[in-house]
This record gives sequence, structure tokens and C-alpha cells, in this order.
Amino acid sequence: MTMKLPNRRAFQIQILAIVVLIAAVTGTIVVTQSRVPHTLVMATGPAGSAYEQYAEQYRLLLARSDVEVQLRPSGGTVKNLGLLNDPRAKVDVAFLSAGTTSAEKSPELRTLGTVFMEELWFFARESELSGEGLDALRDRRISIGPEGSATHAMAQTILRLNRFDTSSADFLSLSPQASAEQLRRGDIQAALFMTSADLPVVRELLADPGISLVSFPRAAAYVALYPFLTQLTVPEGVGDLASNRPPHDISIVGAPVSLGVHADMHPALQALLLSAASQIHSGPGMFNAAGRFPGEEAIDLPLSDGAIQYYKSGTPLLQRYLPFALAVLVGQLLFVLLPVIGVLYPVLRFAPALYAWAMRHRIIRVYSELKLLEHELDSDPDNARKLALRDQLDQLDRRVARMHIPVSYSQPAYTLRQHINLVRSRL
Repeated sequence: MTMKLPNRRAFQIQILAIVVLIAAVTGTIVVTQSRVPHTLVMATGPAGSAYEQYAEQYRLLLARSDVEVQLRPSGGTVKNLGLLNDPRAKVDVAFLSAGTTSAEKSPELRTLGTVFMEELWFFARESELSGEGLDALRDRRISIGPEGSATHAMAQTILRLNRFDTSSADFLSLSPQASAEQLRRGDIQAALFMTSADLPVVRELLADPGISLVSFPRAAAYVALYPFLTQLTVPEGVGDLASNRPPHDISIVGAPVSLGVHADMHPALQALLLSAASQIHSGPGMFNAAGRFPGEEAIDLPLSDGAIQYYKSGTPLLQRYLPFALAVLVGQLLFVLLPVIGVLYPVLRFAPALYAWAMRHRIIRVYSELKLLEHELDSDPDNARKLALRDQLDQLDRRVARMHIPVSYSQPAYTLRQHINLVRSRL
């Protein structure tokens, strides 16, 4: 017959287990609430830019998960990088164009992968074109994008590589929208801006009969010098098939844009951002097939651990079926409680056996002493030794009587006392 743990002891162990579980749950809730922010600050870009339009979509999607995204307008990718690297700016995530930084320059930053492609567009008034490529810029008023933007940085790089005399043109720092408006009015003669082909202003200028897209005849050379760039071809007629705008294929260059985050951003927030990115950027575009973005690419910065896990397994299981806050809480609870349960279960499972062994061991120890006394009695001791043996037997009997033994173990204790009396009777 298997001995069961006494009710009192079982109750005490159950209370202890409940206390441990409550402590673990409470600690998890406190840690979870303190570690997972429900507000993110996202650096965007100039007004009317693709960065700004995409950021607004992130804000709306994350709001469904009760995560507030505060948008921080900026000059563009260079400014975004500065904000991410500046702890005082408190920016959590930002769009970064390829070639903006490196792991050595920004060791505390990680990327969630590439999310869309932005291209370097070179538009000019058709009546003002006087050459091909950069020759069309001479003696002209040209917009090269706001300072701190990818457009401005790339324009400066191209001008430097070609040893272009910057004094031969009047360069302005205008946003894509302002550039398009002034280009149509004739206030400027050309404009460079680096943005997505999905931006409406790009489509409008491609279709405008008075505006021409200028080709980069040595696009392959730029790609060879800067491998993060990609050579692209704008197909003939893609702007307007009826009027065949542009009238022939145009060579341009483009660069992928990634989401930059801090290395210590909570993995659940990274998964939430990537889930939003999949909804926003996964559709087909002029230069990419459906499903191309978000992409598992680490161009300037290493992929975050959360991004690696996302690209390997997709959206975490709990976040697929539970609201974000609840999924995070349940995930943290499982993370803490599973090891606790793993420890408590064997303790609770084997506690009765361990307790039974402890009780039997206390009685067996007395039996060992009783056996030694019985052996000595068998050796025919003298009267003085018999009196000493009787005293020792009395002491054993009193020890057993004082033992704190549960009722379920009373029978072995009474049997032990009977055996002590049996040995005593032989004296």
C-alpha cells in the first residue's frame, strides 16, 4: 500500500507552490509593463516625401495594436541617422537609405531589413535640356533635395565623382513636391530627388509632356563604385503609354531603404513593425515583384535578433491570435512560468516519496541502535551491563515517544516501541 503525503504537509507544499507562482506572475507583469513601451517615436522625412507617407501608414497600423507612433519630421535619411544615434532625441525607429552608415559608425543600431526601393530621379524641363547626364545641369537652377536627405547626399556624391564645377549651377534644397511645382512653373530648370517610384509626384512628372527624365549613361559605373546601389531601367511609355512618356528606356540608379532601430528594442515591437512592413510594402512596384519587401538584407547595419527570428518563423504565434499587449504578457508569463513549473512539478510529484523516505529513515535509525543493543544482549553481559542496556532501551523508547510523526506513520512507530519492549523483556 502506497503511503500518501499527509493532508497538512500537502496543503503546506501547495501553498508554497501558489506563493511561488503568484510571485513569478507578479514579477513578470511588473517587468513586462516596464520593458515594453506602448509609444514609439519614428523619424520620417520632408513633407510630401515617401518617408512621410509610409510613416503615416505605420502609425495607423500600429494604432490597431494600441501602440502609439509619434512621427518626427526630418530632413531625410542623414538627419534620421543623427536622431537615432542621439539618446537625447529619443527616436526609436527611422527610415535609413542604403549607404548612410555602417556597423562601425553606429554600433548601437540594428536594421529590421529593407522595406522599399528609392530611386534617384533626374527631371528637367525639356526645353531647357542642353546636354546629356550632368551636362544638362550647367548654368541652370537645380534642386538637389533638402540638406540631410538621401537626395542631397547622393547628389553631392555624384557631383564630386564627376568633378563637377558647383559654381556653374545654382543649387537649391527643395523637397520633391516643391521641386515638381517649381519645375512646372519654370522657376527651376532641373531637379534631382531620391524617392520611391510609388510617390504620386514621380508618376505625374513621368507623364508630363513638358518634363523629361534624364538618363544616367554610366549608371553601371556608379553601381560598381557603390555596391549598395542598383542599376534600374525605367521602361519606355511607363509614365503615359498614350503619349509614350518617356519616349525611350531610361537608365537610373536606386538604393534600398531599411528600418533602423536600437539594438535593445523589445523583440515584440520589432515583430509588430515587421508585420506592418509586410502589409505596407509587400505589394508589387515598378522595380520589384510582389513579396520582395520587407527583405532580409543587412546592407549597412546587422539584422536585429528580432528580425532574424521574424524572417525565419514569421509573426510570433501569440501575436497572430492575441492582441499585442496580451500576447506580450502571455509570452512573458510563459517565459518565466515554464521554468518555475518545470522545477515545481518534480518537487510536487516526488515530495510524498521523499517525505515517506524521511519518516522511514528516522525510524530505521532507531532500529539500527536497537539491533546493536540486542547483539550485545546476546553476548551474555554481566548484571551491571544489563542495567546500562536497560537505561539505553528506556532512552530509545522515550526518543520514539517524542518523535513528531504524522498519524499516517503512527503504526511503524508503535511497532518500534513494541520491539523495544520485546528486547527489554529479555533482560
